[in-house]
Amino acid sequence: MHKQLIWLSLLLCTLHSACGLYFHISETERKCFIEEVPDETTVIVNYKVELYDPRSNGFMPSSPGIGMHVEVRDSDDKVILSRVYSSQGRISFTSHTPGEHVICMFSNSTAWFSGAQLRVHLDIQVGEHAIDYANVAQKEKLTELQLRIRQLLDQVEQITKEQNYQRYREERFRHTSESTNSRVLWWSLAQTVVLLCMGFWQMRHLKSFFEAKKLV
Repeated sequence: MHKQLIWLSLLLCTLHSACGLYFHISETERKCFIEEVPDETTVIVNYKVELYDPRSNGFMPSSPGIGMHVEVRDSDDKVILSRVYSSQGRISFTSHTPGEHVICMFSNSTAWFSGAQLRVHLDIQVGEHAIDYANVAQKEKLTELQLRIRQLLDQVEQITKEQNYQRYREERFRHTSESTNSRVLWWSLAQTVVLLCMGFWQMRHLKSFFEAKKLV
């Protein structure tokens, strides 16, 4: 039973990194998505753009002239990918720093739509989910057993990257907490010093006042 729980935990760790959705975008909108990615991890983004047809009151495949500008920024806010793609495509990049990667998509020209609306189908795959194992087996001529071993090795590698990323996040959070606690401590000490100085000044002032009035 204990071993089954361990394998279930490992399986859940590997199922985080794939999502499929669609969203609507106008000619002036910019849609961004945040994906937490470990370092040295492959990310693949599949997308397809559909154009709204008022005659059928639905969405239809877009014309060849319609494209999307895709921009990807890493956790240091550095642009690692920025270019215009066609109305349907596949984007791939590899992370070099762990953390949140921002994927933004927006239209590359307002002349296409004249105020029309687009529907963008988006599928983001991270880690071993981004590997086409059927293509790998065909290229490397792997047997079913060899392919399964390759998948398991990739999953183990991805789990190791996830664990390293979680340790990185924990270390960063600990540094932030220590820095905040240190600042709170120094601020409390500063307040204490200010209060002591004000109390000392008030006592001196009251003593001078009483001496001037010859009450002391």
